Amino acid sequence: MKVAVTDACIFIDLIELDLISVFFQLDVDMHTTVSVMDELYQEQQQILEAYQSVGKLSVHNLGESDFLEMEKISFPRGLSVQDCTVIFLAKKLGGALVISSDKMVRDYAGSQGLPYHGIFWVLDQVVSDSILSETKALAILNKMPEINSMYHGRLMKREIEKRMEIWRS
Repeated sequence: MKVAVTDACIFIDLIELDLISVFFQLDVDMHTTVSVMDELYQEQQQILEAYQSVGKLSVHNLGESDFLEMEKISFPRGLSVQDCTVIFLAKKLGGALVISSDKMVRDYAGSQGLPYHGIFWVLDQVVSDSILSETKALAILNKMPEINSMYHGRLMKREIEKRMEIWRS
């Protein structure tokens, strides 16, 4: 089973797209940090706490020694403390997969030799694992630009269109 560490933006998108229950059906051992949970609205935290209570999500409370260790790492300036905890935890877990919608997080994870993916990988996985039908995936692709303006960008539109073409046929 793959081990993955997720950040707040992926959780927010998955909740907004009504994909969170589908996400936790993947055969992946999901982890995050208390710092990431603290970034979320209370309602979003409650949704994730339900998955934590049934063992589908491990939430790590990094200690003082972890934060002291993190201070020694030269993270890019654009990464928030929460983002840094995701990268740190992925390394601490032996090179876990980083799942993030944030390009800077993914790029830094890659530069550190960590595997990384974003929301489109999640969609690809749930469709290929037959957790979500292609028809429902198409509806989600159509909804993406409505929930987050980042999906209006040229590269994001290209990713959406590529999957629409595949899943329509």
